[in-house]
Amino acid sequence: MSETVLLVGGGGREHAIARALAEDVTLYACAANRNPGIAGLATAFKQLDETDPDAVVAYAEAVDATLAVVGPEAPLAEGVADALDEAGIYAFAPQSTEARIETDKGFQREFLEKHEIPGNPAFEVFSDDEAACAFIDEYDGDLAVKPAGLTGGKGVKVIGDQCTPEEAKAYIRENDYERIVLEERLVGEEFTVQAFVANGEYRVTPAIQDHKRAYEGDEGPNTGGMGSYSDATFELPFMTEDDYTAAVEILDAVVAALDGYKGILYGQFMLTAEGPKIVEFNARFGDPEAMNTLPVLETPFVDVITAARDGEPLPSLEFADEATVCKYAVPEGYPTDPKSGALVAIDEESAGDALLFYASVDAREDGIYTTTSRSFAVVGVADTITEAEAIAEEALEKAGEEGLRSRHDIGKADLLKQRVDHMAELRGETRVE
Repeated sequence: MSETVLLVGGGGREHAIARALAEDVTLYACAANRNPGIAGLATAFKQLDETDPDAVVAYAEAVDATLAVVGPEAPLAEGVADALDEAGIYAFAPQSTEARIETDKGFQREFLEKHEIPGNPAFEVFSDDEAACAFIDEYDGDLAVKPAGLTGGKGVKVIGDQCTPEEAKAYIRENDYERIVLEERLVGEEFTVQAFVANGEYRVTPAIQDHKRAYEGDEGPNTGGMGSYSDATFELPFMTEDDYTAAVEILDAVVAALDGYKGILYGQFMLTAEGPKIVEFNARFGDPEAMNTLPVLETPFVDVITAARDGEPLPSLEFADEATVCKYAVPEGYPTDPKSGALVAIDEESAGDALLFYASVDAREDGIYTTTSRSFAVVGVADTITEAEAIAEEALEKAGEEGLRSRHDIGKADLLKQRVDHMAELRGETRVE
């Protein structure tokens, strides 16, 4: 019997999820924004407040959904998965209590400390701005400043990299967040390993490196993610197999500590000279990382979800031995002063060999236009990172740059070499050219 799946969310991540499910299920979707890529794959698409549990459940019941997948973090925080589960519609997503591993960074660090998870950096949590500022003054070294709640990937400030101590204190005072987490700054190369989790089991995916900074050369403010790449192996070029295994061991310990967790668990790590350390955990697919993972996943995604629901062993995940490069096109001025209303001059046909995933766009009768958030992503899939990058870049050339901007350096040989050389330097290795 074919499953009827409700997909909650309307971004690039959800477009990738829809593509991974559409051929195997009857797909419905709902989100606050109408994503034309998802709408083209789904039987129906309803615009609604995706953080409203009652509205999501009402639509799920109206379409007789047998399963649900919740893409973004905000609905998880508001209990959408809880409400779906309570209505008898299995949601492959954590309930709000389990999602706190992402939605409350103070809880996250304290949880990791309580369960003695390896790789947890030194940290302190503050509910008083002046106490946090005093800690910055007293601390011997650099710190990462993180609001405890959700900020769409844009709230972190790193002293010694993005700001001075004085600027960090001004940031804390100006925003007056309810709680602030101050963590020791981790130095190395960031990477992500995502895992499918249910019934105390997990299955891991290849490592991915995201690029948060807005401009080429890792300059500018943080964004939701400008693009990412994965290799044809589970490791990245700057990692060893042992580095990947060490990250999975951390994931293993977190899954064991998270009793009853289901859905995607996303571990973001910093590969340091001492091995992987924990940057953070997220309770859903990354965006853009989903667009690297799902196109090379050969195991039907629906088989994972149904096994999770039915209490069966999760299937082994098979991945194509291919590399991926994802590059986002964003509106001019993003993220600080984005300009909307530019025509998106690319579609799935004109993208050529690249995969096109729409994110936040305005689909009108006369075409698709940019909003003030990330517009669309193109993904190249090939035998090597270099070949995948060329495919993605060719698609961006077809899209043009009228009102749009991308980080063209993602996946290019020079940037990859910098990553490899950086890790070699941190580890005191001598590289032979």
